[in-house]
Amino acid sequence: MIFKVYYQENKNEVPIRENTKSLFMESTSIEEVRKSLAGSNFNIEFVQEIKGKFLEYEQQSDSFEVEKR
Repeated sequence: MIFKVYYQENKNEVPIRENTKSLFMESTSIEEVRKSLAGSNFNIEFVQEIKGKFLEYEQQSDSFEVEKR
């Protein structure tokens, strides 16, 4: 499954919508995504499974790249 992770780059800063970044990960569950990113300095705001038309739309972006951890 492919998940879209919305995050801030620094855990110590207050989340600001304009600074929110995203990445795509292949994993088996949301819990596994969060576990694999636990060692990072990311402040994870939201993890969402993407599939169907939403995934097709995201794949059209030049910046679409799936991480495997």
